[in-house]
Amino acid sequence: MIVDCGVYREGHRSEGSQDFSDALEEARSAGGFVWIGLHEPTAEEFDLVAREFGLHPLAVEDALKAHQRPKLEVYDDSVFVVLKPVVYEPDSDTVSSGEIMIFLGDSFAVSVRHGRGAPLEAVRERLEREPELQREGATAVLYAVADAVVDHYLEVATELQTDLEELETEVFTPDAGGSRHTASRIYGFKRQILEFRRATVPLTAPMARLAGTGAPAPRVPFVEEGAQPYFRDVHDHLTRVNESVEGLDRLVSDVLSAHLAQVGVQQNDDMRKISAWAAMAVVPTMIAGIYGMNFEHMPELHWTWSYPVVIALMAALEVVLFRTFKRRGWL
Repeated sequence: MIVDCGVYREGHRSEGSQDFSDALEEARSAGGFVWIGLHEPTAEEFDLVAREFGLHPLAVEDALKAHQRPKLEVYDDSVFVVLKPVVYEPDSDTVSSGEIMIFLGDSFAVSVRHGRGAPLEAVRERLEREPELQREGATAVLYAVADAVVDHYLEVATELQTDLEELETEVFTPDAGGSRHTASRIYGFKRQILEFRRATVPLTAPMARLAGTGAPAPRVPFVEEGAQPYFRDVHDHLTRVNESVEGLDRLVSDVLSAHLAQVGVQQNDDMRKISAWAAMAVVPTMIAGIYGMNFEHMPELHWTWSYPVVIALMAALEVVLFRTFKRRGWL
């Protein structure tokens, strides 16, 4: 649905006309821009916007179907940018992502949001509070949205760092690191990191191009040159996020390796104990087996003290084996 339509000019916002052509003409005549926001629009709703602003059919298809990776594409009459905001769910300790598509053109910005994450009301309020930002025209919308999304990445990275510290404590706590649920938790956490990386890493190249710090490439049309310092700030924050994500990924891999090593050590310790008890059981079984073969001619078979001597011998051997295994740490 169409969430909002506002015309921004001279540091002030006014409600845009229901006729998008009139709203665009009004914004251009006043040296401002129009921002139209949509949330999960239908094909019919978005077709009207696409025709009025001359949006490229391929970009329109991407905006309707969603499930895109972060990217920047330049068309004749507009620039198409995809961002993936992420949401941290504290109840389930999971990361979920949505999508924000932004069309930037001559005095207009169209934002299309999918998912329940990253509503843009706060971004609109920021534009209204900072008139100097509006001087960058429709580029201010792209910057403000990207800045809000990347700043929230930092918050999510902090939450994940806290979760990882709790996971490390669980793994390295005695009698807890070998829990059968620990491995599944570690793998689940690694999946959250992967989901996070899908949102942050591909965004690096588009932000670098907008900031003018990437590989030599033509300037992005419809993006004011004076806005590059703003995008450099976003790019710096994104670099910090990616460094944090890389660090989290390495740490969780190390935690998993440590957990598997602990499990292996525990299994070896258990096998030593089992082997020690089995060896202690073999000795009396062997002696009893020999004297239980019922042969007629056997040493000490008719001796009066045979039974107590054999029992004493078994007990003495068991004590010797027990002390030997205990001294070596097998029991």
